[in-house]
Amino acid sequence: MRAARLIKMVLLLQSRPTMTASELARELEVSERTVTRDAQALSEAGVPVYAERGRAGGYRLVGGYRTRLTGLGRGEAEALFLSGVPGALRDMGLEDVASAARLKVSAALLPSLRDAPRAAAQRFHLDAPAWFREPEAPAVLPVVAEAVWDDRCVRARYRRGEGEVERELEPYGLVLKAGVWYLCARVREGGAFRTYRLDRFLAAEPLQDRFLRDEEFDLPGFWAAQAEWFARSLLRAEVVVRLSEAGVGRLSYAVDPVAARDALAGAGEPDGRGWRTVSLRVESLEVAHTQLTALGPEAEVLAPAALREWFAADALRLAARYASQEG
Repeated sequence: MRAARLIKMVLLLQSRPTMTASELARELEVSERTVTRDAQALSEAGVPVYAERGRAGGYRLVGGYRTRLTGLGRGEAEALFLSGVPGALRDMGLEDVASAARLKVSAALLPSLRDAPRAAAQRFHLDAPAWFREPEAPAVLPVVAEAVWDDRCVRARYRRGEGEVERELEPYGLVLKAGVWYLCARVREGGAFRTYRLDRFLAAEPLQDRFLRDEEFDLPGFWAAQAEWFARSLLRAEVVVRLSEAGVGRLSYAVDPVAARDALAGAGEPDGRGWRTVSLRVESLEVAHTQLTALGPEAEVLAPAALREWFAADALRLAARYASQEG
């Protein structure tokens, strides 16, 4: 356990010029006193860890020290070769770079681990695009990906509604979602972060200017918040439904998961039969009819009246259909 922590400490110090004891303690999930002991142990083992005292002090590695990859275990080595999606790297123009990096890592591995790349490739394959669609990378993707890596501003022209818009953007990160590429960027004029579908870009031109990246920006967190906001923005209507215990369990499979979570969070206590009444946000009554039909007799629409009548008519037609001897 301690050996793994010491290796992680060295790797952390390699990735940053200096780290304070509190920063290391937080990353390693130990006390600052343990950080001090670990730094001393590394120094005694020949790793040049230097401690600078004072308010602006911290720990750093002396002389550009780099550790070798001989500390990798088999599971770690195999996982390393699963860290990218091959198709995504190709679309961004990074296939050759990634291939060279994998070769260098393979060469640095212990002989007993040299088969890790093949073992991982034979057991796992990551396929990002959704079913029933031919993935097509936007033509501007390599240009935008290079700008993201380089923190370089871009001038983008894209479709919005029936017209075209041109903006100068600070491209912070790319997201691949179900085969669709999105750019998370900040507009230079207003400073607002926004999300853009790259397949709506008509052109993207890198500028000479580089932008100063906001180190507080968290790409996964920003994307999660944007995705949830988008899901909620589609839910423009509301229906009231009674659900059996089974219906409660199936709700998130039948409707939007965000809508299901919100509905169940605000639900009342079960009645004497174990049924619960929920207010459910939906895109439209037509979509609600399609989604709630999947719950069958485990759901009863209470409102609006038009949707309840729609389900009542469906029930009569079903009863007549199954009562018929002709089928």
